[in-house]
Amino acid sequence: MPKNRDSMETVHLTIELLHRIPRDSKITAAELQKQLAAAGYERDLRSIQRHLKQITEHFDVECDDRGKPFGYRWKERAKGLSLPGINQHESLLLALAEQHLRNLLPPRLVASMDAYFRQARSNLQHTSKAVLEKQWLEKVRVVAVSQPLLPPAVDSVIFSEISHALYNNFWLKIVYHNASGKEIEARVMPLGLAQQGVHLYLVCRFEGFNNERSLALHRFVTAAAGTMAFKRPKEFDLSEYDNAGRFGFGEGRRVKLGFCVSKAAGYHLLEARLSEDQVIEEFEDHYRIQATVVDSAVLERWLLGFGEDVWDVLMSTLAK
Repeated sequence: MPKNRDSMETVHLTIELLHRIPRDSKITAAELQKQLAAAGYERDLRSIQRHLKQITEHFDVECDDRGKPFGYRWKERAKGLSLPGINQHESLLLALAEQHLRNLLPPRLVASMDAYFRQARSNLQHTSKAVLEKQWLEKVRVVAVSQPLLPPAVDSVIFSEISHALYNNFWLKIVYHNASGKEIEARVMPLGLAQQGVHLYLVCRFEGFNNERSLALHRFVTAAAGTMAFKRPKEFDLSEYDNAGRFGFGEGRRVKLGFCVSKAAGYHLLEARLSEDQVIEEFEDHYRIQATVVDSAVLERWLLGFGEDVWDVLMSTLAK
């Protein structure tokens, strides 16, 4: 029985390696080892190298040994090994997921999914039946609602540590530079990860406090996941945190907002409302709008963005 189990593990490992060997580029044994570890296959480098040697002897996989580390890839005319069950529609879905969700997935999951993402790209690029699916990627786009900005650089090691701590509910030791340039050393309880435009934010609680804060990932100097787990607060809900306007740099204070806006600048508010209870009065050259919203810095900037097209702004706090 143990021999059968060992044989099956060898088969599974071989299949996993074949899935991850690329066609149009090269991959090293160390890179494959990391991908396999992310997928739950812990093997030392020598073991991976031995498997790769056997693979090059029995499959159309070549080893570039002209320099170290050696690189592995499928031979030019090799059929390769297609992952079962990924049709053109599923390949399209995976390609879109890779584009838009990569920053919100744990790095270990992304690494373990890399072979599927690569197979999906290959299906769309090299399969004649996938013409319409490939065209769809060129027909859809997420468009910025404000001036486009380049994303700030986030250290990959820091991102990996934060994601690891968030995924496992581990305490996180950090050094952080706030917007004022002050350096903070602390231990935090990671509770959520959010992407707002080009920025990534960690929602967390500082040790000894019971309120949440949003920290921009690009301002982390260091981050190290601990091994001590915490009990996730039952009262915290990331959706409620967002609905309360906390990512808009507010404190969740709901207000009754009223303002006048020129028809040219405010017509879109007839189509995309500020709230469910929005009320619009129409006049000859402008609208008077009332709505219940969350007071925040983002709301203030939004109103200021209208310039002289908005006037008579009134705001009253609602009773809790």
